[in-house]
Amino acid sequence: MCGIVGMISQKPVNQRIYDALLLLQHRGQDAAGIGTLDGLTFHMHKAMGLVRDVFRTRNMRDLTGCAGIGHVRYPTQGCASSNEESQPFYVNAPYGILFAHNGNLTNAQEVAAELYNQDRRHINTSSDSEVLLNVLADELMKIVPPSGYFTAEVAFEAVKGVHKRVKGAYAVVALIAGKGLLAFRDPNGIRPLCFGTQKQADGTTDYLVSSESVTMVGLEYDFVRDLAPGEAIFISKDREFFSCQCAENPQLNPCAFEYVYFARPDSYIDGISVYGARLRLGEYLANEVAEHLNLRDIDVVMPIPDSSRPCAQQLAEKLKLTYREGFIKNRYVGRTFIMPGQEMRKKSVRQKLNAMPVEFADKNILLVDDSIVRGTTMREIVRMARESGAKKVYVASSAPRVMYPNVYGIDMPTRSELICGHGATAEEVARQIGADAVIFQTVEGLKGALKDLNPNITRFDCSCFDGEYVTGDIDATYLDNLEASRSKPVKPAKDDEE
Repeated sequence: MCGIVGMISQKPVNQRIYDALLLLQHRGQDAAGIGTLDGLTFHMHKAMGLVRDVFRTRNMRDLTGCAGIGHVRYPTQGCASSNEESQPFYVNAPYGILFAHNGNLTNAQEVAAELYNQDRRHINTSSDSEVLLNVLADELMKIVPPSGYFTAEVAFEAVKGVHKRVKGAYAVVALIAGKGLLAFRDPNGIRPLCFGTQKQADGTTDYLVSSESVTMVGLEYDFVRDLAPGEAIFISKDREFFSCQCAENPQLNPCAFEYVYFARPDSYIDGISVYGARLRLGEYLANEVAEHLNLRDIDVVMPIPDSSRPCAQQLAEKLKLTYREGFIKNRYVGRTFIMPGQEMRKKSVRQKLNAMPVEFADKNILLVDDSIVRGTTMREIVRMARESGAKKVYVASSAPRVMYPNVYGIDMPTRSELICGHGATAEEVARQIGADAVIFQTVEGLKGALKDLNPNITRFDCSCFDGEYVTGDIDATYLDNLEASRSKPVKPAKDDEE
């Protein structure tokens, strides 16, 4: 998962893009980058680390210009961590394109080979984002007339070509030198993307494109709407706005895990309040807890901060159980789920959370978490609860069992890494993490909670829970190959003539 932002204005954008990335830091802590356009010159700075650590005053001074894009990275496809794969990416033709991407392509290897063998384009990293950039550049090269006359329609025709060539999840912002800002979303709308406006004193309009609506509030932009699945928008260098549906059969299938865990609670995604979704998940989870546990055996409901707090509060209220905060979070430690490496996740749990024994001593505790993915974090948390004096420790997950790889941009790509990857039951998970019982949300409950808040969305991507992949190109063979090539980078095949 990554966070992207694009901005075009009459004033310098470097500080505002920096501020937007701070608001999207939860979407990626591995690397950060900003690229700006000043006249026909791109300026870029990117490096490993948090936004606050990557950018210094000297870097910000160099990022001149009134248009730019930014990116925070959480590694999925390709190498785990390297500065070469930090974004934005750049190609010099046509015109010069600066590019940032959130998501994951499911046919990256095939397209990389096609780019190398047929289009003679070199992919210098193992990132599928660079593959996607080169597809966009290649499509633009095919469409731009010899005279070089560029219109929004040219950009939209290129995006139509992209949709036909690549599969998977992608939300994109791209800055085209001398032309404008292009943004588009995959035909299933798996990854989020929205835009907002800000009226200026002279009557003109500045534009902001972002992964989440929280950036609009933080930067005092008016939220306009989410991009539709398959839609592209183009804002010219003179800040003229154009939009076009570029997919043949678009259908909105937003990622359910955005609402469960990834997105900020103060964001709206496709008409659904993330905070409201987590409250609603608490109501559905309460039904499961009441069915599987004796409520008189629960003394306290306790969240694992922070994303599970709304769910735990709503669950406790509905079941008329006592709610307490028993874990204090160190906010200077990153989110353990998106830390690379299992040992790093395990080590960081006790750095991240501290238990208060007074809330655990001689009590039966119901711990509520947003999800149980690998089980590493929860195993340590259960141990901490017992060490703090809890008599019994029950665990409830606001998400269903994570049983399948996520191939659309979330780092749970192989079944062997998932605690439920081979169909483990709730009882088996309880034994593995040391809990007295584990209660999972049902898939039906997850979908029901989200549909309650926006009945117009008929389907959500719940592939990591139910194994139904909305792009239609994922089968058992694909997943087996993914597991086998977990550590292998994306490389183009050799030229057919060799």
